[in-house]
Amino acid sequence: MYLRKAKIEELDLVCDIIEDGKQQLADAGIDQWQNEYPNRNVIKGDIEDGRAVIYNSDDHETLGVAAIIESPDHAYDTMDGEWLSTSDKYVTVHRVAIFSHHQGKGYASQLFRDLFDYIAANHPEADSIRIDTHRDNKKMQHLIEKFGFQKVGDLVGVYHPADVCFVYEKLV
Repeated sequence: MYLRKAKIEELDLVCDIIEDGKQQLADAGIDQWQNEYPNRNVIKGDIEDGRAVIYNSDDHETLGVAAIIESPDHAYDTMDGEWLSTSDKYVTVHRVAIFSHHQGKGYASQLFRDLFDYIAANHPEADSIRIDTHRDNKKMQHLIEKFGFQKVGDLVGVYHPADVCFVYEKLV
C-alpha cells in the first residue's frame, strides 16, 4: 500500500470516492457530508494545491483518498477547546474516504498508519497532527482515538450550520 499525490486528471476519481463516502455516511444515518461539502471545487483545490493524496494497493488499485493541509488551517478558527500544542507547525487531515467496496478489510487503519508515515516523511517540521469528525461518526472517532489522538474541542457550524464536529490532536 502506498500514498501518492493526486493529479488533476484524477479529479473525477477523487470526487467519485468522496461521493461514495457521502453515500456510506448517509446509509449509516450520519449527517456528515450530506450538504454541499465537500464539493468538486474543494476537491479540485486540494489537488491543485498538492493537498490531495490517493491511497493505492500494491497492485495500484485505488482504495481511498485524504487531504493533508499545512498550517494554518482556518477551519478551526472557531473551535471551542484547547490545543495540545500551540505551535503553528502542524498538519491537518481532512476528507478521508475509502471506497465502499473496500470496506471491512482493514484499509482504513492501514491508511491511517501510512498517512502518518507520509506526514513524517513529507512534513518533518510538524509538531502535531489535527483531525476532526462529525459527532455521530462513531467509526471515525474510534479510528482516530485508536491512533492516539486526544479530543481537544468541538467545532460548530463550519461545514454546515447544524454540524457539530469533535476535534482531535496528536503530538508527533
